[in-house]
Amino acid sequence: MHRRRRTALVLTAAIAAAAPLLTACGSDAHPGAAAVVGGQRITVAQLETRVNEVRTAQRSAVKDEAQYKQAVAQTGSLTRDTLHGMVLDRVLHRAAQDVDVSVTPREIQQMRTGLEQQVGGSKALETAWLQQYGVAPRRLDDNLRLQLEAQKLAQALGTDTSKPAFWSALSKASKELHVDLNPRYGAWDVQKSSRVDTKTPWVREVTATGTQQTA
Repeated sequence: MHRRRRTALVLTAAIAAAAPLLTACGSDAHPGAAAVVGGQRITVAQLETRVNEVRTAQRSAVKDEAQYKQAVAQTGSLTRDTLHGMVLDRVLHRAAQDVDVSVTPREIQQMRTGLEQQVGGSKALETAWLQQYGVAPRRLDDNLRLQLEAQKLAQALGTDTSKPAFWSALSKASKELHVDLNPRYGAWDVQKSSRVDTKTPWVREVTATGTQQTA
């Protein structure tokens, strides 16, 4: 379980330290897009839906108002982290396709069943992924597919997810997909295949309720 959780942490929460801007945003060319990956838009609406799924799950899991506010505070960068995961999902999928790696529904179910047995059931697994990785219960299978693709890609490359060869494959996929982030959410570091913050003091991120986010 420790190794699998470590892999999940690397892939869903590996928001790298500040790095040079390598990919400029084409927000003017792609209005309403949080990111464009391989010519396909991830819209701001889609991103907000994912974030709201997590917030709803957090509210459901934590009944106490003070605890809920604490959970929200601890995931203040949720919007950016969620977009990172959505982009990385597509990058990883492209890298896997490049070496003919695929994941079947049966493999996802087998992984989920094994994890549920280790943590004490389906609900416990959903809670763990929500608390540790900001993954809403309805997106758990998608995230497990991400983990499996990463593991199988590493195996196909004769390496593991912590080694340069693995990240080089993701970097290659990032270049192929021409990842383009709206500067509101930072930029995409092609070499690290990771979202990075950029200094854009003129940009303010506003939630659906009109409150400014600082993370």
